[in-house]
Amino acid sequence: MSPIERVIIIVMDGVGIGAAPDADAYGDSDSATLQHVAKSVGGLHLPVLASLGLGRAADLTGFAIQGVSPSEHVIGSYGIMQEVSAGKDTTTGHFELSGIRLDEPFPTYPNGFPPEVIEGFSERIGRGVLGNKVASGTAIIEELGAEHIRTGKPIVYTSADSVFQIAAHEDVIPVNDLYAMCMHARELLQGEHRVARVIARPFVGSPGSFRRTERRRDFSVAPPDETVFDILTKRGIQTVGIGKISDIFTGRGISLSISTTNTEDSLKATVDCLDSVASGLVFTNCIDFDMLWGHRNNPQGYARALTEFDAGLKAVLDKLAASDLLIVTADHGNDPTTPSTDHSREYVPLLAYSPSSEAAVCLGIRIGFYDVAATVSEALLGSVLTSHGKSFLGPVMGEGANESC
Repeated sequence: MSPIERVIIIVMDGVGIGAAPDADAYGDSDSATLQHVAKSVGGLHLPVLASLGLGRAADLTGFAIQGVSPSEHVIGSYGIMQEVSAGKDTTTGHFELSGIRLDEPFPTYPNGFPPEVIEGFSERIGRGVLGNKVASGTAIIEELGAEHIRTGKPIVYTSADSVFQIAAHEDVIPVNDLYAMCMHARELLQGEHRVARVIARPFVGSPGSFRRTERRRDFSVAPPDETVFDILTKRGIQTVGIGKISDIFTGRGISLSISTTNTEDSLKATVDCLDSVASGLVFTNCIDFDMLWGHRNNPQGYARALTEFDAGLKAVLDKLAASDLLIVTADHGNDPTTPSTDHSREYVPLLAYSPSSEAAVCLGIRIGFYDVAATVSEALLGSVLTSHGKSFLGPVMGEGANESC
């Protein structure tokens, strides 16, 4: 039987570690989020992540992270993962982490949504819309915010990802009404227009000083297959989703959902769970890297977010019990130094640590994020019950190194 009773997964949203082999097909061959952020600020100081093996993980890509030495004393096992599913968005990445492989990408709309979608949406909400184009979220509210206030029409926009985003000023369309509009859109967007996420984007302020608020909410498609959450809950194992995890998985298979507004809150909620949740799976998303800095092409802010995350992660490590397994990873890249403001197709870090084993084993280059789900299944249920993935529990617990390293 596995000595692990509790698994904690922390997803650093948008923290890639170098272009994936198929990055060219996504226009991302020049992306390397961590490495480029480090270079842009003259080096990163991330002692906790370094101790978990981040520097050595970067070595597997052939592209070092300035300031994060691979020679640092390492207590965790480390590797990188290549996404198999088609796409580079949050939903696809998280679905694959949970054990699902998507062979068909979600639809995207580089020229805006077709008339049947916009007309159907307008009919459902009883008013017209503004925008309907690919845009940066901060830029489009500056462009159309004043007209939105004058007309009461919500701003609809998309990106290179499969998203239908609705922005509205909180004083013009109250947040609960905005959420209701998103639910109408979610019901409408089916079949060929089954976008991965409908996203509520509330904002406040006046022309020239609009600001998006932290009351964003995602309305995702339901997972098409069984996830590790489903597998665990069917067998009476508690699962906790922190941050936007419940939104991503439509609440399915999640015993307890804890909403947070930023990375600091998410890490604090994770620490609190280590006091209150004795066993099972705690799955946390830390969104600020992606939402605040990657999409806004701000490497300096991104670097600060990494430093703050590293400091907050220490509190998680300090709370771990001998029967815990911590996995730190990501769902995609979002390189703030490239011209694009969208996600990037990258390898993601894989850092795994249990206080009962400081094996410091190289886990190699894993093909498929779903190795995480397979590992969770083996750790908490004694065997791999997911449809996809190969567990890395054995090497992490000191039962042999990965032959690929």
